[in-house]
Amino acid sequence: MTIYLPIAELSVNILIILGMGAAVGFLSGMFGVGGGFLITPLLIFYNIPPIVAVATGSNQVVASSVSGAISHFRRGSLDLKLGSILLAGGLAGATLGLWIFVLLRRVGQVDLIISLLYVVLLGTVGTLMLWESVIALRRVARKTPLSANRPSHHNWVQGLPLKMRFKKSKLYLSVIPVLGLGFLVGVLTPMGIGGGFILVPAMIYLLRIPTNVVVGTSLFQVIFVTAYTTIVQAATNYSVDIVLAFVLMVAGVIGAQYGVRVGQKLRGEQLRALLGLLVLAVGLRLAVALVVTPTDVYSIVMEGVGR
Repeated sequence: MTIYLPIAELSVNILIILGMGAAVGFLSGMFGVGGGFLITPLLIFYNIPPIVAVATGSNQVVASSVSGAISHFRRGSLDLKLGSILLAGGLAGATLGLWIFVLLRRVGQVDLIISLLYVVLLGTVGTLMLWESVIALRRVARKTPLSANRPSHHNWVQGLPLKMRFKKSKLYLSVIPVLGLGFLVGVLTPMGIGGGFILVPAMIYLLRIPTNVVVGTSLFQVIFVTAYTTIVQAATNYSVDIVLAFVLMVAGVIGAQYGVRVGQKLRGEQLRALLGLLVLAVGLRLAVALVVTPTDVYSIVMEGVGR
């Protein structure tokens, strides 16, 4: 069963697209990562033009994030105050990221830069998360108590000025690293990376936010930053395929609901280990694609859409 995508200018199997959307939505609700770092490479692997994959994938991220965030809000695991500060930094970063995206597209290097960013960021974050999670799981298995002393590299964050109290997260923290983290994630969002896979571990390890609050709060920030990016992409690059976006959104919303339920049943270290494996696997797959000789050695660039 195939459908034609007018902007991507090709026919695809609707069942495969539905499966992609549902799977990414499930993982989005489970881990709170938005899913942008997953749906974009999956679409590219399925021969969707990278520019269309980046812009259209954002629609699915918004839909699944809304679905997941609502579930977390009802469960009381969403810190709106913290999420709003992350959002302020994210919108500023997304504006800069969109400018960089347009610049890279003009010089014809957007596809290569996106792939390289994915490989470096996914590989680094995935390795670090998996390493820490394995240590945590071994500690739990041995029933070794956690050390009361926090690592010294967190001291500089705790000592920054402009502190604010976040009751839901039970933290008294400076808004400076929160804004900075939101800004970094915002810059990455127009590249189709989404940034959630960086936001979640950074909130856990850098800001020391409880894992159960991180997921819902991350989804809250992802919703608005990604929606803003999608609207600007549609207005400036004309690269959002409405047919593809609709199919992904329907599947993503359904998948996210089941992802939230599964995520609530797992411990924090288990969630981090699974997310680390997932991030690392996607990074390795993209790294292989960069070094393997492609089927089509030459490519044609059409006005408005990269092919």
